[in-house]
Amino acid sequence: MKLILFRDNLKNGLSIAEKAVAESANLPILKNVLVRTVGNKIQLTTTNLELAITKLISGKIIEEGSLSIPFSTFYSIISNTTHDRIHLEKNESNFIVKTDNYEAKIQGAPGDDFPLIPKMGNMENSMEISPIVFQDALEQVISAAQMSDIRPEISGILFDFQMTLLKLVATDSFRLAEKTIPSSQFRHTFTSGFKATIPLRTAQELLRVLSRETPLSIHFDANQVLFKSDDTEIMSRLIDGTYPDYEQIIPRESETELVLNRSHLMNAVKLVSNFSGKTNDIRLAADLSRKTVSVYSVNQFLGENNYLIPAKITGAEFKDIPFNWRYLLDGLKAISEENVIFRLSGTSKPALMRPSENASYAYIVMPIRV
Repeated sequence: MKLILFRDNLKNGLSIAEKAVAESANLPILKNVLVRTVGNKIQLTTTNLELAITKLISGKIIEEGSLSIPFSTFYSIISNTTHDRIHLEKNESNFIVKTDNYEAKIQGAPGDDFPLIPKMGNMENSMEISPIVFQDALEQVISAAQMSDIRPEISGILFDFQMTLLKLVATDSFRLAEKTIPSSQFRHTFTSGFKATIPLRTAQELLRVLSRETPLSIHFDANQVLFKSDDTEIMSRLIDGTYPDYEQIIPRESETELVLNRSHLMNAVKLVSNFSGKTNDIRLAADLSRKTVSVYSVNQFLGENNYLIPAKITGAEFKDIPFNWRYLLDGLKAISEENVIFRLSGTSKPALMRPSENASYAYIVMPIRV
């Protein structure tokens, strides 16, 4: 195999493939990147056996072939060289890297020794969606997800496909985020609805790696999912287990409804959080007569502070509902509209936050139990 590549193309391809490289004493080849020619492109592949990333880059192919080499060493060389053209040549099981004034020989392994990336069982059933729509939806829910050894079934993002809509859902059992994408924003060839949970790490890589400019197709089978862009493929296993019936958690009624300016509420949460305690608690109170919401916190070692926000209040007023300020802020950051609706029902039931003019997003958070 003989290749000539532009440094920036190669470096960009390696940076995309980097997150699927694994540190494994039992299977050291997972520390490698597979470099091989595919048609008139050079393919870079990495895998940790749960997640596989494949990136196609352009270059001049003089001789075809394949070889896997240690990712860290290869990436460091490419990142630190200052020359635009990189010459790569396979010499038995070694990779020779050359520039005008530099040469390195890296010990590699035959391409056939690299773990086989499984093929999708069914490529016919797929969804085509704008990467901007998909990534924006994913960003709105991902902050509510968290890895859990106790409940691994919630350690990711639920894809709840219902033929006429797609819901992305995430929860860490203290809060839940749900984003609905209507069928007008995607096309599909599925014949029935399904639910599948994507690992959190895979979701994070989708936000980091996928281009927002090239079409995106998503393919599912019983055990894995493939996200396919123009020159990038991300394949991941699905999380085993049944996702909880999250719709039962979403409150349908409330004792109090607040309409608040999002920016004012964000400022209040940030300022008042300076006096929060170990549980990150801040407290909310609603005053019907003054038409204000008070956001406040008290700390026995620091003092206390209070922020008043004008609000439209419907229903009963309340005096003291504690929330984790970080959870509130995550929900507010996921909303881009000017005003938010906040529905509450005391200290023992979940509260719901959503944009005032857009019902496609909902953020549910539990008050802190004191």
